[in-house]
Amino acid sequence: MRPITDTVNSSTRKSVVFPTLLGSVLILLMMVVGLIMLLNQGKLITISDGFFYKIMTLHGTGMIGAGALAGTAIMYYFTSQYIKLSKAIFVSNIVLSILGVVMVLIGIFVFDFAAAWTFLYPLPAISGGMWGAAGAVFYLGGMTVLGTGFLLFYLDTGRAIIKKYGNLGNALGWPIIFGKTMKEELPPAIVAGTMVTIVNTAALVSGASVLIMSIINIFNPSFTMDPLLSKNLIYAFGHIFANSIIYMGVIAVYEIFPKYTGRPWKVYGNFLIAWNASTLFTMIIYPHHLLMDFAVPKWMLILGQVLSYANGLPVLVVTAFGALQIIFRSGIKWDMPSTLFFMSMFGWVMGVVPAIIDATIAINHVMHNTKWVPGHFHMYMGIGAVAMIFGFMYYVLKVEGLKMSSYLDKLSFWVYLLFFAGLTFSFLYSGKLSAPRRWSQHFPEWVPADQLGAVAAIGIIFATSVFIIRFAVSAKQIGTQKDEKETKEKLYA
Repeated sequence: MRPITDTVNSSTRKSVVFPTLLGSVLILLMMVVGLIMLLNQGKLITISDGFFYKIMTLHGTGMIGAGALAGTAIMYYFTSQYIKLSKAIFVSNIVLSILGVVMVLIGIFVFDFAAAWTFLYPLPAISGGMWGAAGAVFYLGGMTVLGTGFLLFYLDTGRAIIKKYGNLGNALGWPIIFGKTMKEELPPAIVAGTMVTIVNTAALVSGASVLIMSIINIFNPSFTMDPLLSKNLIYAFGHIFANSIIYMGVIAVYEIFPKYTGRPWKVYGNFLIAWNASTLFTMIIYPHHLLMDFAVPKWMLILGQVLSYANGLPVLVVTAFGALQIIFRSGIKWDMPSTLFFMSMFGWVMGVVPAIIDATIAINHVMHNTKWVPGHFHMYMGIGAVAMIFGFMYYVLKVEGLKMSSYLDKLSFWVYLLFFAGLTFSFLYSGKLSAPRRWSQHFPEWVPADQLGAVAAIGIIFATSVFIIRFAVSAKQIGTQKDEKETKEKLYA
C-alpha cells in the first residue's frame, strides 16, 4: 500500500485530537438523544412531552455544534500547512465551545428551555409558563458564547489567508478565473477554507445580532423586533452554519485522495467558478426555509427556490467527479479513511436530491414541516459530513503509523452505512405519510416508520461507538512517534 504522510507537524496533530474526539463524543450522545425521541414516537417507551421538547432542542443544537467543532479541527489541520494560523485562537474556540455547551445544558435541563434551535422571536420571552427568563438567557447566552468562539476562529483564518494571498478574492482564484497567473500556490484546501470563512462569518454575525436582541427583549420587553426579520436572521445563521460543516470536511477529501492515488487535485477554472458560485449561493438560499411564510416578499421566495437548485450542483459536481477521476484506475488500496471519505461523497450526493425536491414551492408547502426534512438532512449530515469526521479520525491514526483497522472496524463501516440508509429511509417515508417533524406523539399509522428508525439508530450508535473508541484508545500515542523520531535525528546529527 502507498505510504501516507503529510507535512503537518506534531504540535498541530496533537492539538486537533481533543476537539475531534470531543465533537465525535457529542455527536454520539446526540445520536442517543435522537434514539430516545424515536423510541417515544414509536410507542416503545414513554417520556413526558416537556422532556421530549427539551431533548429535541438539545439534539438540533448539539449535533450542529459538535459537527462544527470537529469540522474546524479538520480545517485547521489541513489549512495550517499553507497559512499561519493562531493556535491560541484555535484553543480559545474549544474553550468557548465547552463554556457555551455548559450554558446551553443549564438552560435546557435546569431551567426547562425547550424552544428548539430556532428560538423564534418572541418565543424565548413568552413561553406560556414552560420556562422562565433564566432558561432563555442561559440558552441564548450559551449560543452567543459558542458563536463567538467560532467567529474568532474564522476571523483568524481570514487574517491568515489575506496575509498570504493579499485578499480573499485571490484565495478564491479570481486571477486564475480571468486568465492570469498567481505567485502563490493555491491548493483546493485554501479555496474551500476561504469559502467557509466568508459564509460563516456572515452567518455568525447574523446569528449574534438576533441572539443579542432576543436577550435584550427578555430583560426589556419594550425593546421589540420585527418577527419576520428575526426569522430571516435565524435561518440565515442556522442554514449557512449547518451546511458549512460538509464544506470544512471536504477539505480533507481534497488533501487525502491525492495522497492515496498519487494524483494531484488540480485547481482549474471550472473548479474555482464552482466554489465562487457556492460562496454566493450558500449565503442567499436560506429563504427556501421560509416558503410557507406568506409575508415574505415573493422575489425572495423565488430566489430561494431557484438558487437552492443551483447551489446543489457546482461544488458537489466538481468534488464528486473530481474524486471519481482521481480514483479511477489509480490502483487505490481501500482502507478505513479512504472508504469513509468515499462514502461521504455518496452521502453528500444522495442527501442533496431530497433537499432539492423539498425546495420546490409546490412540494415544500406539503412536505417541509414533515419528517421529510430530517430525512434529507440526516442523509446529508450522517452519511456525508459526519462520515468525513470519522474518516479524518482514522486518517490521523494512519499517518501516525498506528493500527487503524480490524474486522470490527470494517463491520462497523457497513453497519453504519446500511443502518443510516435505513434511518433516512424511515424519515423520508414518514414525510410521505405527512408525519410532522416536531411532534412528540404520533398517530398509529406513523408508528411503524418510527420503530424502524429506532432500530436503525441502535445500529448507528454501535458503529459510531466503535469508531470513537478506536480513536480514543490511540489518542495518547498521536504525535509521540514523530517526536521520538525527531529526537533521535537530533541526537545522531
